[in-house]
Amino acid sequence: MSDIIFNLYKFLECPNLKLRCPSWVKTPSPMFVFTVIMIFYFGITSGVIYDIVLETPSIGSRVDAQGHSRPVAFLPNRINGQYIMEGLAASCMFALGSGGFIMLDQLHSRQIMPRFTRMLLTGVALLSALVAFFVCRIFVKIKIPAYLAK
Repeated sequence: MSDIIFNLYKFLECPNLKLRCPSWVKTPSPMFVFTVIMIFYFGITSGVIYDIVLETPSIGSRVDAQGHSRPVAFLPNRINGQYIMEGLAASCMFALGSGGFIMLDQLHSRQIMPRFTRMLLTGVALLSALVAFFVCRIFVKIKIPAYLAK
């Protein structure tokens, strides 16, 4: 089968183009690319498109036992719905956790670093990844109360 496909396209040749990049186009710095990617990551994981399309409210309200209206940041019992603050809080936790893993990765790539600084940054990176993990678990328990019940 692959011989038939190869023979069908055997007569095609790639054009010999000599394209040059304009002199005003510069390669962006790695930190700029990282910042742009993190901004897009934050926006996508926070559900910006969902919020724009469905025009969700920023927070909700709930009436307590005394009849008072209380603000609510999480939309409980609806996995496919969210408030704007809920998406932003979850996205902050995702960014915090991914930042912790990025710090752990960068710690092992650099060799010229004092021991105390390396240990301090390792602790900060592990703490940020663990905090993000456990806070996201709390968010899931708020969102779906019976999901992680034992």
